[in-house]
Amino acid sequence: MLARASEGSWPFGLNFLIPILDRIRYVQSLKEIVIDVPEQSAVSLDNVTLQIDGVLYLRILDPFKASYGVEDPEYAVTQLAQTTMRSELGKLTLDKVFRERECLNSNIVHSINQASDEWGIRCLRYEIKDIHVPPRVKESMQMQVEAERKKRATVLESEGTREAAINVAEGRKQAQILASEGQKAEQINKASGEAQAILAKAEAKAKAIGMLSDALTEQNGGAAASLSVAEQYVSAFSNLAKESNTILLPSSAGDISGMVTQAMTIYGTLAKSSPKAAVAVLEEKSDNFRCPSSP
Repeated sequence: MLARASEGSWPFGLNFLIPILDRIRYVQSLKEIVIDVPEQSAVSLDNVTLQIDGVLYLRILDPFKASYGVEDPEYAVTQLAQTTMRSELGKLTLDKVFRERECLNSNIVHSINQASDEWGIRCLRYEIKDIHVPPRVKESMQMQVEAERKKRATVLESEGTREAAINVAEGRKQAQILASEGQKAEQINKASGEAQAILAKAEAKAKAIGMLSDALTEQNGGAAASLSVAEQYVSAFSNLAKESNTILLPSSAGDISGMVTQAMTIYGTLAKSSPKAAVAVLEEKSDNFRCPSSP
């Protein structure tokens, strides 16, 4: 007979049986064995009675210990798995039983292996199949799940409203910033335009004064200036009848030659010290001869 023997029995290889004296007492399989653990009741840490069953996977590592160390190894391991499962469930609350099923399986395997080493058996893994709770507890769990779902929906809705409000406020803020920047740019452009206009007017006036000053320094420039002042004086008085305004006139308003002589005298005095100042005075006198416009 060709067989594998355990410790203290036949060695490996070819062995012979002596009729009547020798006989095969136990036959052990070294394959992985699957055992269905029957459903049993267990109480969780929060005093909830559960109905739970599982599947146990084991393998015989030492046939001699499995044969002579325990009467029925499979039954012994099954009972050990049930007691260990009840013990481990008593350490967890109902919520943790569902959440930590993988950890519970590992703890059961570890506890079984500590006791089954003397039997030559190794527990490979344990899987919980079904967990049944009482109807009232199941209803309470369902209500809790619905409440949690409503809570999450409310939180999500409030967060959505909050995000929408933030987006609206941020949009208004950006719009106000853009509007203020637009107004700022508009004011800067307007001020720049006014400054350029004032500068252009000043440059034009300076050029006009320079040209007038150059013209007055030429031959017969004084006579031309006197003629221009006289013409503006006469033109101003000719327009008085066209306006309905009441104005005050000097007593010598009819003395054209006197007014021209006065203007030219002032011009001659200033021309000696500052030609540009003289031109400015001449322009001011000419402006005084213009009629004021209607309001």
